[in-house]
Amino acid sequence: MKPFELKNIKKFYFGYEDIARSLGISAASAKVTASRYVRQGILLRIKKNMYVLKEAWHAAGQENIFLIANMGQVPSYISLMTALEYYEITTQVQRDFFESVAIKRTKEIHIEKCVFRYIKIRAELYNGFKKEKGFFIATPEKALLDAFYLMSYGRYSLDVAALDATKLNMKELVRLSRPFPLKTKTLLKRYGYLETTRAV
Repeated sequence: MKPFELKNIKKFYFGYEDIARSLGISAASAKVTASRYVRQGILLRIKKNMYVLKEAWHAAGQENIFLIANMGQVPSYISLMTALEYYEITTQVQRDFFESVAIKRTKEIHIEKCVFRYIKIRAELYNGFKKEKGFFIATPEKALLDAFYLMSYGRYSLDVAALDATKLNMKELVRLSRPFPLKTKTLLKRYGYLETTRAV
């Protein structure tokens, strides 16, 4: 069996069945092979039955990295600072740190030097995202709301002074803010993102 034959797999990430097909071995043997290749530094393990060639990982662009972020915990969508930076709403830059919102649990996944952080929010607030270039990401307004929601409970820190509010649709922000708790809306008003006289 030759590791370079895995390059014939046309997917960025793959599982045991793909390895078995590429190397002409059984699925059981593919599991053993995958573990050995991880130890040898040929493959990176994303999670159970999900692998990426190490050299493909180091050459990966933003779209593939965001796709892996989605797959690290299902369901989830990219949000918070990562999404705000993607939309160029914040001047803050997070290198090799990617934030997502999820409904199962808060956790982190470490792959090489990259950290994928998943923060749990209430199920009724799990909305306001879209599929773009194959990955799921919050809209600009929802990314901001997610951040303010977590901030209002002391679970997140955001440099509000680094935000460019002109790139936000304020009507959409108001619409999406309606199901959020009062303390989140109060914080939004304090920073001028909601009018103090507006009923939301």
